[in-house]
Amino acid sequence: MQPVIDSHFHIWRKADLPWLNGPMVPRIFGPYEPIRRDYPMTEYLGELAGLDVVKAVYVQTNWAKGDFEAEVAWVSDTAKQTGWPHAIVGYADMTVEDVRPQLDRLRDYPLLRGVRMQLHWHEVPEYRFATGPDQVLDATVRRNVARLKDYGLSFDLQLFPAQMRSGAELVAENPETNFILTHCGMLVDDRPETVAAWKAGLSHFARLPNFYAKLSGLGTFGHRNDPALIALVVDGAIEILGSDRLTFGSNFPIEKLWTTYADVLTAHQAAVGKHGAKAVADVFHDTAVRVYRPA
Repeated sequence: MQPVIDSHFHIWRKADLPWLNGPMVPRIFGPYEPIRRDYPMTEYLGELAGLDVVKAVYVQTNWAKGDFEAEVAWVSDTAKQTGWPHAIVGYADMTVEDVRPQLDRLRDYPLLRGVRMQLHWHEVPEYRFATGPDQVLDATVRRNVARLKDYGLSFDLQLFPAQMRSGAELVAENPETNFILTHCGMLVDDRPETVAAWKAGLSHFARLPNFYAKLSGLGTFGHRNDPALIALVVDGAIEILGSDRLTFGSNFPIEKLWTTYADVLTAHQAAVGKHGAKAVADVFHDTAVRVYRPA
């Protein structure tokens, strides 16, 4: 069996998260009462029992903006105590005049590999994080993203298909920076017109060698583990990008709202397995090693 690297998971302390520690805020993944609590590393490791998951990449969870360093520091301390995670994607605010003071504070944490600021926008208010559909090409955002290469950091890019042409511009103008598309472009349903728009959007990135996509969060909109939808996304993404630019991520504990880690992993393994041994090695191990360089 191919050892697995989970390239997208979260742990958290409820008290640190504004969206968990106050009134219920509408979220893209629906009602989330069962995870309005601490989700510690011990619980995450319990999800992995017997599944041959060997390493994992933590991705930021929207602490208060001013606590961007505190989040990375806490996760770094967790890694020292438990040996997990093996790489960290933190937060940096790309809308400030100059992001470098934030990056200067984060660069001292040896597990930091990249940053994420969610720039996705959708007509449905609950689905959006960005202030508008074109924030990905805002002049300040572009200027700050261009600074990531000086720190050797990647950028986890989160967009809907309608934003992907603009996203490809951002990727193309930063050839020295790796970009990883979260949740493989946020396919909201499997209607033919929705899938066609998603494929068209993803195709804008096909010729950009510094672009990767993460097979994660594929239950976000249907609120279930759907092997058929996972297979649809895997087939389309491999056709457009190739398996060597794809990586698996569990998106736990969000997916825990409707399924188990084992079922998520099994569905992805079945979908990728149809494409052969190289695809399995790429998606579940090799791409994550290349992009996130886990310790």
